Amino acid sequence: MREVTVLIIGSGFGGQAAALALRRVGIEDVALLERAAFAGGTWLQNTYPGAAVDVPSPLYRHADHPWDWTELYAKQPELAAYTRAVLDDTGLRERVHLNTNVGALRWNEDAGVWDVATDQGPWRARFVIHAAGPLSAPFIPDVPGAATFQGRVVHTNAWPDDLDLRGKRVAIVGSGASASQVIPAVAPEVAHLHVFQRTPHWVMPRPDHTFTPRQRALLRLAWAQRALRAAIYAALELRVIAFRHAPWLLEWRGRRRALRHLRRQVRDPALRARLTPDYQLGCKRVVLSNTLYPALQRDNVTLHDRDDAVASMTPHGLVTTTGATIDVDVLIWATGFSVHDRPDTPEVVGRQGSTLEQAFSPFPRAYLGTTVPRMPNLFLMMGPNTGIGHTSALFVMESQLLYVVRAIRTVLGIPTGRIEPTAEAEERYTAWVHRAMRGSVWTDGGCESWYKHPSGKVIAIFPGFSFVYRALAAWFRRRDHRVGASASDPVEPTSTPR
Repeated sequence: MREVTVLIIGSGFGGQAAALALRRVGIEDVALLERAAFAGGTWLQNTYPGAAVDVPSPLYRHADHPWDWTELYAKQPELAAYTRAVLDDTGLRERVHLNTNVGALRWNEDAGVWDVATDQGPWRARFVIHAAGPLSAPFIPDVPGAATFQGRVVHTNAWPDDLDLRGKRVAIVGSGASASQVIPAVAPEVAHLHVFQRTPHWVMPRPDHTFTPRQRALLRLAWAQRALRAAIYAALELRVIAFRHAPWLLEWRGRRRALRHLRRQVRDPALRARLTPDYQLGCKRVVLSNTLYPALQRDNVTLHDRDDAVASMTPHGLVTTTGATIDVDVLIWATGFSVHDRPDTPEVVGRQGSTLEQAFSPFPRAYLGTTVPRMPNLFLMMGPNTGIGHTSALFVMESQLLYVVRAIRTVLGIPTGRIEPTAEAEERYTAWVHRAMRGSVWTDGGCESWYKHPSGKVIAIFPGFSFVYRALAAWFRRRDHRVGASASDPVEPTSTPR
């Protein structure tokens, strides 16, 4: 059995940020477990045509690791290069254990550690940080006859290197973030593309910009990069005013701009109607694209709506709900991820036999979206209600880690020390989150999205400004936690780090 002070599950941006934050306070005994055959997470995994970030690149990075970006919205190859550079330049790659899938975590009360079962052997750790990410388990609908299809089937999250779509008949199911990037990228080369849209998305112009050599030289200066990051952050943060506090602004600014973009790019009134959402802008994640609408109007592209969806599959193609038979060579699932019922989530058993599954019933919940009662020394990166759809996920992760590092340091010097939130503190925080969510575009916007749990609770989004979340995470409340050497005999820490 291998032992470590902190075990991190996942080697993407969340796992990297956690390891780097711990290093800054002198905690070096860290290991990262990665189920894939490569380290790096999202931008090494998502290699589909057209893949790119939809947050401005200068903000979409580790705060302490700048990069010489070539574009305002970086494409996948550059994001992958950045991820590799962070792993190599910081030495984190040496701490990553590849092809290691975590099956179960069980709290050992006597030893005050987590026993972690993996397919590469057991681990033991005082602290576990789960940083596998909420968008890592691909969702593939269960379609009758799928096993009989003789063509190629792929999900955007697992794009094969050898897939050649030139001259092929292709169907793509989905119309959200990944679909909006894949469709324009592959439409010019396929024989015919069938796009199956469940609901249209709001699409805004994408303010693409390639940095000139002079601009890149300027942005290598620390002060210039900080200034650009601050300007981008402030501009994105203003969106919360509309999403949460003033929905009328969505009509005045956002919706009108999106409709103007649609009118300019789609001349056919009938097609415009099919591409106009019937819910409020912001209820689902807004798509940024200048190329989606033109691609959907190509002669070799056919758009199918909800009433003409995929009903079943045959050896040679698809049958729609209208009874139409469509022969295809390749089926692409652009259907996102299993967010609420994830098949890749390990079994987690905490204190007194409590399970994380029980704690997440009837809906996922956690103190600061990070810690859970009866789960000592366990931290969830990007846990319930930590999603910030309007800004950089890295800003949120680094905000969480202000709390995580403080919590770990509070008990690190106590033999068998453990820390967990009290049930009362978690209940109080969760109640506040869902009170604050009322009246927002995410609850009352008139759509069904992955933000919302089957229980009806919005569990993916933090209901406010990201700087508010950072302030909450930075203010460590000792009274909200059980801290001690054992669950039955809690003690005060010998010292509380500043």
